This record gives sequence, C-alpha cells and structure tokens, in this order.
Amino acid sequence: MAAPTPAERARQLRRRHRRERQAVVFGAMTAAMAVAGLAAAAVYTGVVDAPFAREFTTLTTPAPTVAAPPCPPEGTLPVTYAETQVRVLNGAATAGLAGEIGNELVARGFVVQATDNFPGGYAGTSLVRFGETGLRAAYTLAAQLEAPVLELDRRADATVDLVLGSAFTTLLDPTVITLAPDQPLAGPPGCVPLEQALQTAPEGPPVEGEAADATTADGDADGSAEATGEG
Repeated sequence: MAAPTPAERARQLRRRHRRERQAVVFGAMTAAMAVAGLAAAAVYTGVVDAPFAREFTTLTTPAPTVAAPPCPPEGTLPVTYAETQVRVLNGAATAGLAGEIGNELVARGFVVQATDNFPGGYAGTSLVRFGETGLRAAYTLAAQLEAPVLELDRRADATVDLVLGSAFTTLLDPTVITLAPDQPLAGPPGCVPLEQALQTAPEGPPVEGEAADATTADGDADGSAEATGEG
C-alpha cells in the first residue's frame, strides 16, 4: 500500500479538524439546550424564581358611565297608569319583544304610544328614560320592573321611554308591586336632587314634528320595525 502523498495528508488533516470543530459546536449547542430546558423546568415547577415578574395584562372595555338618577322631590306621588305614556324600545336580540311587553303594559292600563327597536342594542335589563315633567310617570313605570336603570334627559314632554335589554326577562308580577296612589315615591340608593341631575342631563329625543320629518326622510318607522322583526 502506497504511502499517502503530502497533499493527501493535508486533506486528511483538514477533514479531521473540520469534524472536530463540528463536534465541538454541536456539543456546545446540545449542552446549552439542555441547560435551558432544565432552567425552564425549574422555573415552571417553582424550584427557581423567574428572573422577571410581570402580571398578565387583560384588556377590558370600560362600562358606560350612567349618571345618578334624580330623586323624586319630597311628597311626590305616583301618577295613574292611564296617565303614563310609554314608548317601548327593543334593545335585545329577541324579535317582537317590544310588542309583547307593550301589550302587557296596555293590559295593565298604561298608554303605549309606540314600539320600535333601540339603535345599537342594550346589554342591561331595562332602561327608563324620561324628562323632568315625566318623573312621576317614570317612577310609576319603573315599579313594574326589576332593578331598572333610570336616566333623566331634557325632553320637554312627559313621555317615558322603556328600553328592554338583552338581560330582560319579564315584568314584575302585579301582586308584588308596592305602589299606592297616596304613598310618596322613593328614589333608589344613590339618587341625587332633581336640580343636580338636570345639570348633566343629555338632550332628549326629537320633538314630535322633528320625528315626523325624520320618518319622511328615512322611511316609515312602523315599517322599519316590522322589517326587523319588531311589531
């Protein structure tokens, strides 16, 4: 067997050095991965504290701010059901809910002016909106509901809007309603004087003439309600 030439010996040496370097690199990488794995396992099991500590951040959507409702002035008495004019608005995904509850209110003696959908929906149980002159009617209507939200606005008339939300179930049973014509109305906890509530009250819905103009421009309101399942 012939002895390798100097050029062949040089090539063999280069190949051996390359294999040695590769073995060193791969060995170092394997050792580093093993150390990292052991460290991660120690942190995960609580044997070793993490080198940093930060709580998870949860993005939340702030709840809408609801102004405190006005307290009924001292000695304020409820009105009769027949004096309470209501618009029932469906803020839930249940088709026909406003019409159904509107019929129940009529059966109790309330005057239901209209039923329609509430733009954007409402996530709560029920919302009662009213102006200063409709305060007595609003509290009379609120007595039919479980934990309604009362919201004052600057409408000039005594109409009351009842918004039915996605959490609404039913009106209270008439036998549990504690409302007497000779007993003054009581405000909910956290209510504020009427004068104070008026300072931050938003604008009310359009007056009758403006509503009629809007209906002419945008289409018949009753027809729109029927088209979306409200009737």
